[in-house]
Amino acid sequence: MPRILILYATVEGQTGRIAERIAGSLRDAGHAVEVRPAQAGESLLDPANFDGVIVGASIHYGHHPAYLHALVRRRRGALEEKPDAFFSVSLSAGGRNPKPAAARRYIEKFLRKTGWRPGQAASFAGALQFSKYGAFKRLLMTVFVGLGGGDTDTSRDYEYTDWDAVDRFAREFERRLGGGAAGGE
Repeated sequence: MPRILILYATVEGQTGRIAERIAGSLRDAGHAVEVRPAQAGESLLDPANFDGVIVGASIHYGHHPAYLHALVRRRRGALEEKPDAFFSVSLSAGGRNPKPAAARRYIEKFLRKTGWRPGQAASFAGALQFSKYGAFKRLLMTVFVGLGGGDTDTSRDYEYTDWDAVDRFAREFERRLGGGAAGGE
């Protein structure tokens, strides 16, 4: 049974929810899947322990986490030896006024900075979780989202993730894993 690692970096938890959804789909297909936050340490990326690796990260203030950049740069070779994939989570990818070109640029920037060429990459819409923000971040997000024509009612949260797209991503990875595809396709 192929073993898959899903390593993710999240702030409010939406990227973790997406990682768990991908894991569920892969488990349903008969794979053993470990889902771990990136902060757990780079030893989790030992390619001898896994047959495939998926990395996911959220965008905050226009950037993926710097610690994830460093981790992927250090382990790029190990990632590319196995079927590999990357997913990025941002408000640009969906919601009221999606900006898919901006979402793609976030992925391109991350991959350029890390030098990583995963076999698969996707961008998913995240969530506005006003209930999890402190006063300053709630105000800041209201301003930024409002300037973009987005949802600004802070009395509720908004989830924009297209779960069908997440499921398609998982099925594509499973297909690549089953076919023995290597990273960097």
